[in-house]
Amino acid sequence: MGHKQPGASDYMLLIALAAIWGSSFMIIKVAVDTVPAATTTVGRLVIAAAVLLLVARHAGQSLPRSPRVWGVVSAAALFGCALPFTLIAWGEEKIDSGLAAILMGVMPLTTVLLAHLMTSDEKLNARKGAGILFGLAGLIILIGPEKLIYLGEDTLRQLAVASAAACYGANAIISKSLVGQPRQAISAALMLASTAMVIPASLLFDRVWELEVSSASFLAIIVLGLLHTAYGTLLLFTIIDRQGASFFSQINFLVPVFGLLWGMAILAERPPANGYAALAVILLGVAVARGGQRKPAPEQGEH
Repeated sequence: MGHKQPGASDYMLLIALAAIWGSSFMIIKVAVDTVPAATTTVGRLVIAAAVLLLVARHAGQSLPRSPRVWGVVSAAALFGCALPFTLIAWGEEKIDSGLAAILMGVMPLTTVLLAHLMTSDEKLNARKGAGILFGLAGLIILIGPEKLIYLGEDTLRQLAVASAAACYGANAIISKSLVGQPRQAISAALMLASTAMVIPASLLFDRVWELEVSSASFLAIIVLGLLHTAYGTLLLFTIIDRQGASFFSQINFLVPVFGLLWGMAILAERPPANGYAALAVILLGVAVARGGQRKPAPEQGEH
C-alpha cells in the first residue's frame, strides 16, 4: 500500500521525535556515568513498559494473543530496543554523546536499502539517493577533519553505536508488519519483550546489587524511560504508519542537528562554522529526499 504525500503534520511529528531523540544521547551519557549499559537499558525499558501498559489499558487495548504477532514483536523488540539501546549506552561509556549522535547517521542508508529490497512500495529512486548523499555530506562536514582522526579511537565502542543505527534501520522495516495493530498495546508488548531480553545481561555483567547510583543517573534513566522510550515509541509507530520506513529514515539526518542545538542551548556550546554549514546541507538533504517520496495514486474518479 502506498502512502500519501507527506504534509506539514507529518514533518512536525518527525521533527518532534528528532528533537527528543537528539537529546537522548546526552541523557544516556549522564545515566552511564554510574549505571552500566545493560542496567541503564533495563531501567528505561521497565519504566516505559509500565507507562505503556497503563496507556493501553486506558485505551481499552490488550496485549496481542497471536503467536505470529508476538514473533514480529520479538524481532522488533530485539532490533528496535534491546540491542540498540544497549549498544548505544555501552558505546557512550567511553565516547562522547555528540559523536554517538553523528554515528547514528548510517541509519538512512540501511533503511532505504532494506526498504528497496524488502518492500514493493518504497523503491529507491534518484531523489531519495541524492537526499541521502546530501545528508551524509552534511554529517561529514559536521564531523570535521579533526573528528576523522578521533574516529579511530575506541573503535569497538564506535562500531557498537553504528551497529545500533543499523538495528534501527532493520526495525523500521520490521515494524511495517505491525501497522494496523493497536499502537499502545503493541508498544507495551515491545517494551516487555525487550526487558526480558536485556535483564539476563544486566544480572550477568553489571552486578546490580553492588552499584552506587548517583541521583543524576537515576533521574536520567527516568527521563529516558518516560520521554525517549515510552513517548518516543508511540511517535515512531505513528510516523511509520502514516508515511513509511523511508520517510522515517530521514530522522537521522535531523538527530545530529538537534544534538548540536541541545549542546548550544543546555551546555552553552558554541559550534564552529562547519556546524552551521552541516545544518544547511543536512536540511537540504531532507528537502531533496522529500521530493523523492512517491506521489499518492489518484483516488477513484480523479483524472
